[in-house]
Amino acid sequence: MKKRGFTLAELLVTIAVITLLMLILLPVLKRARDNRIRAACANNLRQIGFAMLIYCSDYNDDLPCAAGPNARWTGRVADWRAKTRAEAYALDANTPGVSISASFYLLVKYESFCQKISDDPYMSFFVCPADAGTTPFEFDPAKFDTSSDTDLGDLWDFGPDPSQHVSYAYHIPYGQYPLTSSGNPGMAVAADRNPWLDFPGYNARPPSDLAAFDPGGAGKTLKQANSLIHQQDGQNVVYLDGHVAFEANPDCGLKNDNIYTSHNGADIQKGTPPTLESQPADPNDSLLVHDPPLTSRK
Repeated sequence: MKKRGFTLAELLVTIAVITLLMLILLPVLKRARDNRIRAACANNLRQIGFAMLIYCSDYNDDLPCAAGPNARWTGRVADWRAKTRAEAYALDANTPGVSISASFYLLVKYESFCQKISDDPYMSFFVCPADAGTTPFEFDPAKFDTSSDTDLGDLWDFGPDPSQHVSYAYHIPYGQYPLTSSGNPGMAVAADRNPWLDFPGYNARPPSDLAAFDPGGAGKTLKQANSLIHQQDGQNVVYLDGHVAFEANPDCGLKNDNIYTSHNGADIQKGTPPTLESQPADPNDSLLVHDPPLTSRK
């Protein structure tokens, strides 16, 4: 007896069922992938926070601060390949200028701290897997015109443009209000990139986004001031007590302080977006920033 094939109607029903299943499953699979990426990012920040606490224990409770608190945040160091600390940070200047990433790099430079938490010699935990424009820093003496015996511990920053190799923002350690391990445990230490600063592949959010940001709102109005990473759904943040949380909005500092802006009078939930040389307004003002790319320094 000859087998009967699918009728056109049965075939169309089968296609419709498969299509419906795909429509149901694809968002679920995407959400699972996004959650894995967020978890990997959170783990990076957890390791960075742990390394900083180890660093503090040997450096008088101070978190990493390249060139010392009298330095200015200028987005770059004088010479990341220098032979001495004074040359690297231009310490002979009245107010030496340094990058944010140079403070992160102290964890790499004094690699005994990093060896306790990672076997990766290139410190890939400084790169969030959701940050497509950023790659782990790999040092090649020939490429960067240094002597063949130069290694990572001899350098002072993540190459000539650190923005390409560091995904995270850090509380400004320069000026009057650097963090110490004995500070308020609720202070934000590091997080996903600041949305008000350019970074590889992205332009900073426009001021209109901050004006539209509604800390008590929902949906788009709540996302207006989030980091541009993680579909703008929020940001991973590591706090001074070492815990990491994925925060749905940036008002996650002390008393609902916006961790990406400086206090603007009584307005701490919106505040003022940072520019190079910005400073926290007071000891309770978290101001997490990253170095913009060399091509977009303001």
